[in-house]
Amino acid sequence: MSTENLALLSREGLPLAERAGSLVGSVIDSSTSLLASMKHDIVRFAMGSPANEAVPLEEFREIASTVMGHDTFTYGATEGEPRLLSALVEYLSTTSDPTDEDRVTITAGGMQGLDLACKIFLNPGDLVIVESPTYTNGSATALSYGAQLLEAPLDENGLVVEALPELVAATGRTPKAIYTIPNFQNPSGTTLSLERRELLLELAHQWNAVIIDDDPYGLLRFEGEDLPSLQALSPGDPLLFSVRTFSKILAPGLRVGWVDTHPALRQLVINAKQAMDTCTNVPAQHIVAEFIRRGRLDSHLADLRAEYRRRRDAMQSSIRRHLGDRVTTTNPEGGFFLWLTLQGADAGISTRRLFETGLAEGVAFIPGPALSAEGRFDDALRLCFATSTPERTDEGIQRLRRAMDIELAGLEGATCA
Repeated sequence: MSTENLALLSREGLPLAERAGSLVGSVIDSSTSLLASMKHDIVRFAMGSPANEAVPLEEFREIASTVMGHDTFTYGATEGEPRLLSALVEYLSTTSDPTDEDRVTITAGGMQGLDLACKIFLNPGDLVIVESPTYTNGSATALSYGAQLLEAPLDENGLVVEALPELVAATGRTPKAIYTIPNFQNPSGTTLSLERRELLLELAHQWNAVIIDDDPYGLLRFEGEDLPSLQALSPGDPLLFSVRTFSKILAPGLRVGWVDTHPALRQLVINAKQAMDTCTNVPAQHIVAEFIRRGRLDSHLADLRAEYRRRRDAMQSSIRRHLGDRVTTTNPEGGFFLWLTLQGADAGISTRRLFETGLAEGVAFIPGPALSAEGRFDDALRLCFATSTPERTDEGIQRLRRAMDIELAGLEGATCA
């Protein structure tokens, strides 16, 4: 929340909790409302949402007509509907991220999983390591529980885990939690290497710090080889709190995800969730369960992987064609995002200002400072390649180039003056 809004509420005499000042909100989520208010055509690289055509809408409609009964519209078990739990665990047994039913709790999307982790583990003032840049909805959740954030750098192999001991030593404290997105990281698209996964687990045990393992994209690898999950590298580890979601692989509007935790922690997770929402949306759980039971998830994911690879390649091709050496980008092997960094004279452009100019030109993205708790990366931005067709992507990159030209001309004009 902004300082101005807090001051206004204080003048109204509202008895706000101390934590209200830590409820920073989300630039990413706010972009949905902002774009909905726009009247002109905008190519949308901002939100990390599946393409409309990637959602199996007709099948969802047909499934809804067959699974809906009185038990669909009553309260469900907090830990999740039995049919979804069993179908999910059976499916995951075929992946690189297998689990057991006594470890899984169904959540209202991945964000609830992050909230549960922070609610259970964090006290005000606790130190939490976060990647930089990162998914700031996750870091904002930690802030809402009074945590203090320690930003740690990324490179082409994900979080620079070997830098953590020195960063932590400089604080004079030990971290309570480490928040990481190991596969096709949001926003950089990078993947944590095997060696760094192993070192991260070692450091977590050294510090007795919980690893909040946020992996919405792990099933969307379209290039390269799968790496073992943190759970697979350290089976039964009580310091692993793994957060997963159907938002990226089926549809975000379902608001269905899950957390995978040590069995001894599960009842505490259920207790915490009962203080939030009693149970996750039952109709959506029944739809997802039936989709999995029919054996459709594998073929659906295969289609997504092929299409998202095509769309990544198309975005990279458009960037090379229209922006050339004015930028550099990461080259993700899966997921939704790539990270673009301005080069040369363009590096002087503020991507916060470029965001406004881009909207006027008809293209939306997330500026770098929105993806850092400290507002870093004003020369960088996040692009989602999953949402738009190659044709729309090419148009969007051309609009981005025009916006960059406008901003660069303004910089050069200011320099001449």
